[in-house]
Amino acid sequence: MLTIEGTQTAAGFRFAVVVSRYNDFVTDRLQTGALAALTAAGAKADAVTVVLVPGAFEIPIAAQRAAQSGRYEAVICLGCIIRGETPHFEFLATAVANGVTSAASLTGVPITFGVLTTNSVEEAIERAGEGPSNKGYEAAAAAVQMASVVAQLARTPPAAS
Repeated sequence: MLTIEGTQTAAGFRFAVVVSRYNDFVTDRLQTGALAALTAAGAKADAVTVVLVPGAFEIPIAAQRAAQSGRYEAVICLGCIIRGETPHFEFLATAVANGVTSAASLTGVPITFGVLTTNSVEEAIERAGEGPSNKGYEAAAAAVQMASVVAQLARTPPAAS
């Protein structure tokens, strides 16, 4: 039996980090967490590209284009959608989640979801705190693992008949 499991080693991989500027008081902290995770995993500074987009709705197209470019082994999506008094929150959160999922399926490149969907500003700030519980950190750590898994899958010979 063969087991393929991702590692936490980013050396040799390139990453795009797509960050929504809307609610930047939170997304800046998510970006800091993601970059800390990539650095901790051994990613070199020149192997990371930060792509800034206006809002969460624009994340999927930027993520898809980054993945299609062939320059990155994984894409990390970071944003923050805070519930308001209208149904806009549900529409936006669903569109972004579906768009990121579609981009990953279409391109075959791992795209991780570090887009917060919270009920309040306080919840958002809590999820973007310092350390490994930062959701940006978690999304980047997952991207490192998935880049490793996909690389291993590409190298794995077919099973003997």
